[in-house]
Amino acid sequence: MEKIVLASNNAGKIKEFNRLLEPFQWQVVSQGSLNVEAVPETGLTFVENALIKARHACNVTGLPALADDSGLVVDALKGAPGIYSARYAGEDASDQNNNLKLLQALDGIPHEQRTAHFHCTLVWMQHAEDPDPIICQGHWHGHILTQPAGEGGFGYDPLFWVAEEQCASAELGPERKNQLSHRGRAVTKLLQILQERQK
Repeated sequence: MEKIVLASNNAGKIKEFNRLLEPFQWQVVSQGSLNVEAVPETGLTFVENALIKARHACNVTGLPALADDSGLVVDALKGAPGIYSARYAGEDASDQNNNLKLLQALDGIPHEQRTAHFHCTLVWMQHAEDPDPIICQGHWHGHILTQPAGEGGFGYDPLFWVAEEQCASAELGPERKNQLSHRGRAVTKLLQILQERQK
């Protein structure tokens, strides 16, 4: 299996990517397992931050790198938490802390105005000097609940209502979530491009 470094130490993301990329015989390993320290995310967009993370991981390991910069974009909050989703309630905030802050920010806002979407930007780089990185994006639209539901997933999944399934993202099984999610959609695009390049 070809080893690919994921520019993240998020256990939930690593599990998801290994599940999504399994058919291609790629093994996704965390940057932490290869002694790659996190790089400051100084970009102002998902694309900028994903490029920063992928280039850094390639540079340190010499391996192809996959970086995922994703987050929750809430319309009533002018796009917040956005690129700050993982650290919405502070640098070392837990998922629970971030969810609580989001619920407080939306307190009193009716359901029809609680529209939101998950955004994912994926960047694939063959090496640190790759002049043509693959950049793919995916979106997943829903609403923000007034209280958490479900035990699965991670991040804001317990608060993200998926209308077509009539449940929260955290109540979906892993396979169904991967079919619907922003990350699943971005990975589908990435795999199509990689297959084209391999022809």
